[in-house]
Amino acid sequence: MSAATQSFDRRDAVDAAAVAFMILLTFSWGLNGVAAKLANAGYNPIFLSVARSAIACVLVFAWCRYRGIALFQKDGTLWGGIAAGLLFGSEFTLIFVGLEYTTVARSSLLVNTMPFWILVGAHFMLGERMSVQKFLGLLLAFGGVVLIFSDKLSIPGPEALTGDLLSLGAGLLWALTTLVIKGTKLSTAAPEKVLLYQLVVSAVMAIPLVPLAGPAIRDVTPLATSALLFQAVYVVAFTYILWFWLVRRYPAAGLSSFAFLSPAFSVICGWLLLGEPLTWKIFAALGLIAAGLIIVNRPARKQAPAV
Repeated sequence: MSAATQSFDRRDAVDAAAVAFMILLTFSWGLNGVAAKLANAGYNPIFLSVARSAIACVLVFAWCRYRGIALFQKDGTLWGGIAAGLLFGSEFTLIFVGLEYTTVARSSLLVNTMPFWILVGAHFMLGERMSVQKFLGLLLAFGGVVLIFSDKLSIPGPEALTGDLLSLGAGLLWALTTLVIKGTKLSTAAPEKVLLYQLVVSAVMAIPLVPLAGPAIRDVTPLATSALLFQAVYVVAFTYILWFWLVRRYPAAGLSSFAFLSPAFSVICGWLLLGEPLTWKIFAALGLIAAGLIIVNRPARKQAPAV
């Protein structure tokens, strides 16, 4: 696609099509936690992470070949790509193992604290100063985290705290992955290449860890296999590329305002499809995290020019 065409395709604001796509994406990402929980019944969670990345890697590579996206030129992204891949693989290992112990709702809310870890990391690592407004958003989000850990009624069992901590750690690793991408030459690479780095490295790094979670194959059913393919083919290979397309076409700030819908959809899907218990604290935590996210992403007011 020519530069002129790319410029013509840019939008200055989020339109109805972008809203529809973002609702589809956030619903898909919210449903992903349910799919991981279902797939865990048939596959070891670390094997699940390997298979998900490997299948998606083949599909994304085929997409890059079809679109003529250069992948193997020397552009200084190798070490940053390896670091991002290790963090990405560790993140999803924690998510999948964590879902063995906790609910989709609790896991999703804790993983989606990622933007606030980015806020703290960018302040210390990238020199992006934290404003009072963003600090207040951070406090609201952590209020939501405290509520989740204090909610005894939605805990599925005595080991839920382990799953909660793993999910919180996954949110931190997600943030570190983003900071590595922003702070290295990966920030100038094609998004598909950045995604491939994460998929390839995460698949390779997790292979030796598979035996640590028991037999790779558990009680394989059509539902478990369908849940695995849903994650690999649809969530990773399709929705991530759609997301990259939206980011190139629409303002990033406008798209980011939809981020709070993903944990909301996770909470609802976990309740509807898995029968997970919902309490007022879960809804209050969702509200606090969503409010904090909105405050953090809200543009600062421009001062009126002096007369």
